[in-house]
Amino acid sequence: MTGTLLDGVIARTVETERYRANVLERAGGDAVPVVFVHGNVSSSLFWQPTMLRLLPEQQAYAIDLRGFGDSETLDVDATRGLRDYSDDVATVVRALGIESAHFVGWSMGGGVVMQLMLDHNELVASTLLQAPVSPYGFGATAGPDGRLLTPDAAGCGAGGANPDFVARLAAGDTSADEQTSPRSVYRSSYVKSGFESEHEDLWVESMLSTKTGEGNYPGNSVPSENWPGFAPGDRGILNTMAPTVFDTSGIVDLERKPPVTWIHGTDDAIVSDNSFFDLNYLGQLGIIPGWPGEDVAPPQPMVTQTRAVFEAYPAAGGDYTEVLLENCGHSPQLEHPDEFDAALAALIR
Repeated sequence: MTGTLLDGVIARTVETERYRANVLERAGGDAVPVVFVHGNVSSSLFWQPTMLRLLPEQQAYAIDLRGFGDSETLDVDATRGLRDYSDDVATVVRALGIESAHFVGWSMGGGVVMQLMLDHNELVASTLLQAPVSPYGFGATAGPDGRLLTPDAAGCGAGGANPDFVARLAAGDTSADEQTSPRSVYRSSYVKSGFESEHEDLWVESMLSTKTGEGNYPGNSVPSENWPGFAPGDRGILNTMAPTVFDTSGIVDLERKPPVTWIHGTDDAIVSDNSFFDLNYLGQLGIIPGWPGEDVAPPQPMVTQTRAVFEAYPAAGGDYTEVLLENCGHSPQLEHPDEFDAALAALIR
């Protein structure tokens, strides 16, 4: 175990037929357990304060996805969207003897949880989705209905990763010397600029647990005749959220609809209608040259797309709540813990 554990949290290894998983646990009573799923370039370590704040009767688990934290590193088949991860989580939950749980998914982990709702519906008692990836993936779509901009989803996936950031991840850079260092990215993008945390070193440690390479982060890419000249490949993390392989808008059509709470911040730099991680938006700003214009490559309206799908959920018979937090970035559980805990408690009740 390489991760730093807070008092009250233990780590255990869970062997499954799919992968060897590192799982953090906070002991509790006999209430329906809560299972936390982290996002991209992070790990279960981010969930520890949240786990410790739960009521005593609440058992809690946080799972390291493959290639993150202390879990086994295995290649990710991006042609399956996020299913490698959601199937992994399902096998871990079953190996723990859990028949049903409340799932909390953050960012990419929100997409993993939505995929769980589709493929392992019986496991999901309810879902809290924190700043989740759009149900239509990350990049290369337009409009509230997630219209694909080009057949190959040009401009999204692994080709959009900053190579210096990837190199600094691989090197274990803990400095804040450059904008591309993990610590600087945490300060500018994971939280609203100016937010301070006593556990910042732990969050950077969590980010640095991300395994790099074509099979993991960021993945591979292929050339494209469409701007900006590349398209998602078939391996690795960033390609799993390409709209050609990932679409969870079908949660609206589920026969059994677990209650959904969506919690997110108004100042999220990552999942936004104007995301600084969306190459089309960067092109519009002039940061990436040669942008072909809004008719061809508009920024992805991520929040608008998410809201359109989630507002259709209750119209189709589901239970849905939105919690929008002012003065909050990509990490409500860190930046606004009281509001986050209240939203989770309300969902569990």
